[in-house]
Amino acid sequence: MRYANIIINISHEAVDRPFTYIIPDSMTESIHPGTRVIVPFGNGNKDTMGYVLEITEHPQVPIARLKEICRVVLEQDATDSKLIELAGFIKEQYGSTMINALKTVLPTKKAYKPRKRKRNDEEVLSEEDIIISLNEEQRTIVDDFMKDYDNGVRNTYLVHGITGSGKTEVYIEIIKQIVARGKQAIVLIPEIGLSYQTEMRFRRYFGDRVSIMNSTLAAGERYEHCEKAKSGEIDVIIGPRSALFTPFSNVGIIVIDEEHENTYKSENVPRYHAREVAERLAEMHGASLLLGSATPSVDSYYRAKSGKYKLYTLSRRAAGGELPKVHIADLRAELKEGNRSIFSRKLAELMKERLDSGQQIMLFLNRRGYAGFVSCRSCGEVIKCPHCDVSLSEHKKIGKMVCHYCGYETQIPKLCPSCGSKYISSFRAGTEQIEAEVNKLFPTARTLRMDADTTKRKDSYERILSAFKKQEADVLIGTQMIVKGHDFPNVTLVGIIAADLSLASGDYRAGERTFQLLTQAAGRAGRGEKAGEVVIQTYQPDQYSVRYASTQDYYGFYDEEILYREISGYPPVKEIMAVLIAGKDADTTFLYATNLTGLANSVPGGANIVGPAKAGIGKINDLHRYVFYAKSDDKGDLIRIKDAMEAWIDENKTDVGVWFDFNPMNPY
Repeated sequence: MRYANIIINISHEAVDRPFTYIIPDSMTESIHPGTRVIVPFGNGNKDTMGYVLEITEHPQVPIARLKEICRVVLEQDATDSKLIELAGFIKEQYGSTMINALKTVLPTKKAYKPRKRKRNDEEVLSEEDIIISLNEEQRTIVDDFMKDYDNGVRNTYLVHGITGSGKTEVYIEIIKQIVARGKQAIVLIPEIGLSYQTEMRFRRYFGDRVSIMNSTLAAGERYEHCEKAKSGEIDVIIGPRSALFTPFSNVGIIVIDEEHENTYKSENVPRYHAREVAERLAEMHGASLLLGSATPSVDSYYRAKSGKYKLYTLSRRAAGGELPKVHIADLRAELKEGNRSIFSRKLAELMKERLDSGQQIMLFLNRRGYAGFVSCRSCGEVIKCPHCDVSLSEHKKIGKMVCHYCGYETQIPKLCPSCGSKYISSFRAGTEQIEAEVNKLFPTARTLRMDADTTKRKDSYERILSAFKKQEADVLIGTQMIVKGHDFPNVTLVGIIAADLSLASGDYRAGERTFQLLTQAAGRAGRGEKAGEVVIQTYQPDQYSVRYASTQDYYGFYDEEILYREISGYPPVKEIMAVLIAGKDADTTFLYATNLTGLANSVPGGANIVGPAKAGIGKINDLHRYVFYAKSDDKGDLIRIKDAMEAWIDENKTDVGVWFDFNPMNPY
């Protein structure tokens, strides 16, 4: 006998718990997650509509208390049904409760008072302004994509285009043609800071048929956007990964811009990856998936090279012009020659030139993944784990450096083990410090800072970026949020203050992230008529990520990086699942982690289990944290381990919490 867990009300705030019903034998084939059914509900057994969340063979309540499903609703609500089916996929693939998965995909229904939208002068454009002029490379991609589409071919496509090559124009032209065929489009962007620029571009072509979804919207506003999508009032939705769950009934294309960005991976349970969920959603709708980046993720490029994705290439800048000239400033040499400033002599010299000529500058502090690493300022050596080939993270309270993968610990050295220098310590720098240094060296320079502190207000991103675009400031200082896809024609100099920070994140993706950030940052320079220059400041000028980023050589970088992944057994060559265990009592939690590790080892398949070890941050909010990793050639092995652990956890109820993370973006 089989059973269905059914939610009676589909609105987000009503999703608290499902009710279990018996599936009659006659309905077994017609009921699956997402199916609308009529069930007897309440004391009066009133016929009530519900949605099937999941099918199970083990009900949580006594069978004698269960009622049978009355019938299947023939007229299915395709939109809600697909979202529930997608929630089921997320639960199965990433490990979470069905309720958590459902709350991830459903909007919260809340009333709010609509506000009149302010219209920006940039949106009022003539007919001539909305004609897209594509070059030969761009046109070839659009024509080939649409040929596939009209022939019924549904694929995942990867557009690898250098910075400034016009990927957005390709997206817009394809979406125009898809919408003309009566379909809808979802466009994902990695950061809220890109919403303003992207919205302006898309409104030129789609007017009020495009809408923006992001985390600055109130719950009521998000719900209104979803209702408009359901009713067919909009054709295109733009937003970060949560926009993927817009209740469109007829999706024709999903675009993921800057597809390499970490923000497409959720840091909260369920820890889904937007790219993988988008593949599933596209399959459900019979849609195509289009990924784009100047620096594709190693995962996506690996799939393209293996033939799983179709690869397109844009090799030249759409507006003409050359890639910027890149200078590498060796900070070891700067130190030896007495320069203790944040800025290398080359960067300071070029900044003065640009300020004197009225051109703009962007200064980027590469803090992504920064985890308190220890390095030598004399020789550039970073202290690494001897077992995992990732940098060790400094833990000052215990006076040790720790590997966040295997738990290896060692004392913090007082002298560099490579060259014996006393200039060995953790790196300390911030955007405020950089701004103060700019103001000290160039008192008349107008500065803007874009970081977590200056972007707390709802309109902060738009206000800062708009001011810089209007040339109300000479220098924009910020972290990774300033280098993602922004287009400022008067920026002719980009200074990358500390290229090494992301190299020492204690993560196997450190080289990839560094290459991506440096290449993206360099790509902000010289996007207009004036030539651009870039200064990369580093203690490791010969490191391959830095070297290949300086020439924007993705192919050279990929070949070296994939070799490292193959030798070390990291994704995409192998699949990894992290299992985090947390509880109030350290001994009880460690025993629980040990039992789960033993269970994981007993599941048939080719998985290799590493751990358990204390997590990188061993205690948060009085919860002791332990982690172990499972590694396999086949994700199916890891899902079977996850399923076995979930079943064991259900039978061994405790206050210890367990979380799963597939191919984690950061070590625990």
